[in-house]
Amino acid sequence: MAIEKLQKRFKKAPKDVAIIFGVTGLVGKQLLENLLSRSKWKVYGVARRPETVFTIKKPVYTNPNYHFISCNLLDRYETLDKLSHLHDVTHVFWVTWASEFPLDSIECYEQNKSMMSNALDAILPRSKGLKHVSLQTGTKHYVSLHGGSLDHLVKRGCYYDENCPRVETQVGYNFYYGLEDLLKERLAGSVPWSVHRPGLIIGSSRKTVYNFMGSLCVYGTICKYLNLPFVFGGKKECWEEQFVDVSDARHVAKQQIWATTNETVQSNNGQAFNSINGDGSTWKDIWGAIGDKFCAVVPLDMLSEDFTFAGSMSDKGGVWKEIVKKEGLVDTEMEDLANWYFLDALFRCPVKMLGTREKADRLGFTTRYLALDWISHWIDVLRQEKLIP
Repeated sequence: MAIEKLQKRFKKAPKDVAIIFGVTGLVGKQLLENLLSRSKWKVYGVARRPETVFTIKKPVYTNPNYHFISCNLLDRYETLDKLSHLHDVTHVFWVTWASEFPLDSIECYEQNKSMMSNALDAILPRSKGLKHVSLQTGTKHYVSLHGGSLDHLVKRGCYYDENCPRVETQVGYNFYYGLEDLLKERLAGSVPWSVHRPGLIIGSSRKTVYNFMGSLCVYGTICKYLNLPFVFGGKKECWEEQFVDVSDARHVAKQQIWATTNETVQSNNGQAFNSINGDGSTWKDIWGAIGDKFCAVVPLDMLSEDFTFAGSMSDKGGVWKEIVKKEGLVDTEMEDLANWYFLDALFRCPVKMLGTREKADRLGFTTRYLALDWISHWIDVLRQEKLIP
């Protein structure tokens, strides 16, 4: 009888074991939910702090096949101490980054490379059954924010594909390159790996520095509460044209799982994929419908090049506290969800960072999310999670 029970337990044991670095982020949460919905997966989730807000409402966090590990990956001793005992990892998902320093700075480059190096030193020597490593970077792979005039990039009409060369500049360090080089060196052609390059990632999380949906939802909520016009503050070019690709977090997670589990697209030399929705909608097309979703006042002239989110919203922290209390929302500070300087930078983006998704489509990953659909979906999610009314 004991042998029969052991055999039955063995049959139910997960065949694949994932470790998600950045499990509380936009894509990390989607990876977790997707993997645990498949019975054969066990998941380790790594982040500095747990996603405590949703543990009661999200049964995924109490799934017996999920194990959260709180770890500061910048601390080498702590990383080795907490992760070195993990000998059963088969799939690594790297969807985190250190945001303490400005992008393209040497400090940002070195921090992110050090963080991944610490994690690999803990995982690789003991994970003899490792099958795949998935690295998430972004479409900023194709441009630099340093190195002279950017006018030629703004006017450029091309779409970047995965074979475009790295940007060579006299100053600036794109940490994406450092992470790719580190994986190539450490895996040494012995394990398949892939690189996924999303644009502006859309999802729900309080752990994200560049949180577009959080910022948009706080803005729309305050506009409705104070009866302010729901205007688009930015350049006319960014209003009428696409400057940045949008990537639904669900799309990015599904693409990574597809590449991780599809042997026909895997490569021991690294396989890169743009991870974008591929929807050609502009803000001019959809801004009014977004305002309607918040029941905010949408003016006839929605574009205001003089309006800045930081200038108009930064002093509304007290208003947000009123809304949270009145509506019985999860207790958050406005800055937990909204980054006004990010919205201003996004809607005044100096360079076009647009990619083609032809490669992924050709190889069989054809999942798409349309602009109004993902906007509506994620507003509803933030409402369900009681982050907005």
